[in-house]
Amino acid sequence: MTAEPTSYGAEAIQVLEGLEAVRKRPGMYIGSTGPAGLHHMVYEIVDNSVDEAMAGHASDINVVLLANGGCEVSDNGRGIPVDPSTQDPDKSAAEVVLTVLHAGGKFGGGGYKVSGGLHGVGVSVVNALSSRVEVEIDREGSRHAMAFVDGGQLSEKLHVIGTSPVTADGSPRTGTTVRFWPDPTIFDEISFRATTLLERLQMMAFLNAGLRITFVDERPGATTEAVEYCYEGGIRDFVRHVNASKESLFSDVGYLRQAEEKDGESMEVEVAFQWNTGYHSDGLHSFANGINTIEGGMHEEGFKKALTNTVNRYAREHQLLKEKEDNLQGEDIREGLTAIVSVRLTEPQFEGQTKAKLGNVPMRSLVERATNEKLAEWLEEHPSEAKRVLQKALQAARAREAARNAREATRRKSALDGAGLPGKLADCSSKDPREAELYIVEGNSAGGSAKDARNSETMAILPIRGKILNVERARLERMLANTEIQALISAIGGGVGDEEFAAEKIRYGKVIIMCDADVDGSHIRTLLLTFFFRQMRPLVEQGHVFIAQPPLYSTEVGRNKVYLKDDAAKAAFLAQYPNHKNEFQRLKGLGEMDATELWETTMDPTRRTLLQVSVEQAAIADEVFSILMGDDVESRKTFIQSNAQDVRFLDI
Repeated sequence: MTAEPTSYGAEAIQVLEGLEAVRKRPGMYIGSTGPAGLHHMVYEIVDNSVDEAMAGHASDINVVLLANGGCEVSDNGRGIPVDPSTQDPDKSAAEVVLTVLHAGGKFGGGGYKVSGGLHGVGVSVVNALSSRVEVEIDREGSRHAMAFVDGGQLSEKLHVIGTSPVTADGSPRTGTTVRFWPDPTIFDEISFRATTLLERLQMMAFLNAGLRITFVDERPGATTEAVEYCYEGGIRDFVRHVNASKESLFSDVGYLRQAEEKDGESMEVEVAFQWNTGYHSDGLHSFANGINTIEGGMHEEGFKKALTNTVNRYAREHQLLKEKEDNLQGEDIREGLTAIVSVRLTEPQFEGQTKAKLGNVPMRSLVERATNEKLAEWLEEHPSEAKRVLQKALQAARAREAARNAREATRRKSALDGAGLPGKLADCSSKDPREAELYIVEGNSAGGSAKDARNSETMAILPIRGKILNVERARLERMLANTEIQALISAIGGGVGDEEFAAEKIRYGKVIIMCDADVDGSHIRTLLLTFFFRQMRPLVEQGHVFIAQPPLYSTEVGRNKVYLKDDAAKAAFLAQYPNHKNEFQRLKGLGEMDATELWETTMDPTRRTLLQVSVEQAAIADEVFSILMGDDVESRKTFIQSNAQDVRFLDI
């Protein structure tokens, strides 16, 4: 093949001015143009208000979903500066903040000591990706306003529209209000999901003790009533909330805090912790300047190291560990632990795949020192609680040894079997994880159809029988004795458990759960997701887990069979064919489809719909899995009732 002749000179080099670059490549700034990116727009504005709260200038943030599809975020902070910009005197500082990337008060100059929105792109990116933006600023007794349209084009220059209202203490109000309407030509959909926003807003309220965040949904038919979050206990209340559906070892929530300032940079750490009777050691959740550091980092390293050292030292000093016994390992001590580690620092350095790993080495030292000193004090001051923690850790150590033996037995058995893969796995011929897919299929009947339907080069099929073990209520050694879980571990190939699982060793880039669209299928799907989240969390965090979407209905138009994904698709179909005479057959299971139907509706990469499972807020996911799969029936009932309006289809 020969390339077509093209000229590649200076005229081929384009410079995207201002916000044009954001509209050209929105995913670079907000992650995607799907639901995650849409909600990220709200977070960008809210984060600016939270920064005002962290700086000690705001106590209230209000978020409103407007009836006409927009979103309004207001705070009682200092208000964006309205005087002329020092860089461009023809523009106000507020206009620069709204229209210039990397402009703001977070790059030195004393505006903020610590900040979550460090890139200075937040509100300007929202402006770039909105069809309209309105800003009102209360500052120095006057209310100022300006507006933008069509991705950041100034339509109303900053001007005074009146005086600021008077607050309860008699002083004029200060603060900022931003209203924006997402651009429908940019986003796949522009309808906000109230539950998604509430989860994030609640988390921000937990991380900022005393900050009041209110949420109102004014859209027609809204089912969410006005909600207010305010937690005087801060992250202590966060731990109580996460542990609410679990059985705590003791009622007290431990807390420690330490801060230091050095060379003009400030660092602060606060930790809240409480153990429960659960068997998981993944209950540590960390944050830096309000950002969820799902990949951990230096603050987590410092806490884990100090926790292990301090508890072992206490156990030795109080003869709870005998002289000849080995030290407890970190995972033993962290079994059943729910802990929030929240740090604030002037210049955070984020790294990792999702830019959610803290890289500041001095923070590791601060967290380690603070935990060594203050956790030791807490243990001495709470001897009965400390004894329960040690007893649980010793039980975990014995279970770890039993699990190690079970692992070795599994490996020996696999070695004797030959390739070490489960016998019922119909593997694919490709060994490249980037293209290989594993379909986990409910039932042998559907598994048979899937094997006949698949592309055997890239698609592997693993049928599972019945409902797998609920791992929320079982230790690892019991899981390893379960045949279906053994098959999953062997097929995926990355190992199992908090300390052992290695995502780089997985054999398939996509692990696809393919279950019936009924209650039993939903239950099996939840059991599988619980297993992946608890025992193979990087598989979920790195986006390898997907859910197949088999159709719920089939009908015929003329001689052609038509499949409809869900009730919304059915409604759209009936609107398009109001005189349709044929019956709306409800498909009860994958096993009803032959290989051709299964391929055409659910497995063909050119036509299928896959839902990618993500864990944006691990602490919230932890809570949800505990509620859904744990022992607290009342919490589960309340959760189902409060989320019933979000259920797409319920087959009873």
